[in-house]
Amino acid sequence: MLVLAGLALTGVFLGLGTWQVERRVWKLALIDRVEARIHAEPVPAPGPEEWPGLTAASAEYRRVRLTGRFAHDRATLVQALSERGAGFWVLVPLVTDRGFTVLVNRGFVPTEARERSARAAGEPEGEVTLTGLLRLSEPGGGFLRRNDPAADRWYSRDVAAIATARGIDGSTAVAPYFVDADAAPNPGGLPMGGLTVVAFHNNHLVYALTWYALALMTAGALIFVLRQPSAAR
Repeated sequence: MLVLAGLALTGVFLGLGTWQVERRVWKLALIDRVEARIHAEPVPAPGPEEWPGLTAASAEYRRVRLTGRFAHDRATLVQALSERGAGFWVLVPLVTDRGFTVLVNRGFVPTEARERSARAAGEPEGEVTLTGLLRLSEPGGGFLRRNDPAADRWYSRDVAAIATARGIDGSTAVAPYFVDADAAPNPGGLPMGGLTVVAFHNNHLVYALTWYALALMTAGALIFVLRQPSAAR
């Protein structure tokens, strides 16, 4: 039984180590793909015909370009913690010149500037063209905090829920993604765009080495036991 248990543990540890190696290969490919996207030339934001096929692998962090008019009176504040401190993301519907609506995260405002009057200078009228990073919807809420549309408390950028709460899902088709605006300055300095955090934890090599070390130690212990006289075992 001891031998079987030792062999089983060694096999499990080797399998876990190999799985982490495979995860590392996948993570490095993901990082390379995202890096290429965020530095690429912007492309037109996906239209309704492309929405059914959008996935994180195919579209997340794609650099896109949009033209349209903002509906500033339907902005939504989503609680945020950024490199500028605590505050809110300002999500504003943009009715595009192609006939559909996209929620645009225009950027960050500190808590003391949550009132619309504090960022009024940064609300452009008329048609605008912007670039940013395509992000997929964040349904439900944040960590341990659920969105509460009835109380207008938002902890994640849940496109469908925000569109319903703001009454914009009946007039035009609403994209299933939002766009993080780039760092192009807004009049008055608010909101502050370009604060998208693009970071992926990649500790898979450490995990793989740990599992392989455990496999080696288990195998070593098993060999040591097998070399002992039968009576000692």
